[in-house]
Amino acid sequence: MRVFVTGGTGLIGSAVVAELISNGHTVLALARSDASAAVAGKAGAETIRGGLADLDVLRAGAAQTDGVIHLAFSNDFSSAEAVANAVAEESAAQLALGDALIGSDRPFVTVSGTPWIAGRFSVETDPLPTDGPVGGRSRTVNAVLELAARGVRAASVRLPRTVHNEGDGGFAGLLTGIARQSGVSGYAGDGTQRWPAVHALDAAVLFRLVLESAPAGTAWHAVADEGDQVREIAEVIGRRLGLPVAAVPTETYGPLGVIFAADQPSSSAYTRETLGWEPKHPSLLADLENIQP
Repeated sequence: MRVFVTGGTGLIGSAVVAELISNGHTVLALARSDASAAVAGKAGAETIRGGLADLDVLRAGAAQTDGVIHLAFSNDFSSAEAVANAVAEESAAQLALGDALIGSDRPFVTVSGTPWIAGRFSVETDPLPTDGPVGGRSRTVNAVLELAARGVRAASVRLPRTVHNEGDGGFAGLLTGIARQSGVSGYAGDGTQRWPAVHALDAAVLFRLVLESAPAGTAWHAVADEGDQVREIAEVIGRRLGLPVAAVPTETYGPLGVIFAADQPSSSAYTRETLGWEPKHPSLLADLENIQP
């Protein structure tokens, strides 16, 4: 299968591209710069130049391939306005990709976060939260899944709070970056809230499996660690960086503060049983030992 991948040079995307190519697929990667094109080319992918705002380029990429995996996002969480702009850009991009696939029965694998459900682990059938700072992403993912009724084999991979590799990535990576800047390895609240996690290489396998075989209109959980306490994450970060560990105000995390403070464990039992996906790479707490002081 020839697959159009957006975000193919990021931490997750580079793992997905490698997984696809090593399993006999070819990749056309969206590249917004010479540097990104060089990285994608070195990995064995063809490239098409453009970014998420280049809707005609996205349509062209989808039109000339057998399926799409969407991963690109600006990841600018510096302010509420920046987050809103990033969500709006991504939403327009996904709708353009979906329009290009209508009536083709080709796969379109999109991405969201795992939902959080009060008092229990979230599961694949739980609805995504459509309010809050990134609620717009959930609304767009829901719209993509509804394309199943219009001849698109649309499916969603729900990623946990931290997708990691070599001690970096996701919310834990943000905690590490803030700790380096502030001199304190902090956590919101009392730190007992739980975040799910997955190694990027394990997540990449699930993206491939969903692309190859998931029914239209379905959602899947790329969850390896069902819920690590945030205080334990901060303690590993603090030890690796030689910094004190302490509770800090939720406002430290800007527009994501409310999410950082939430207890949000998640399960992937149905995904594992149905698709035969089994994570094999290090857990988050083990991988954080790769953080360099």
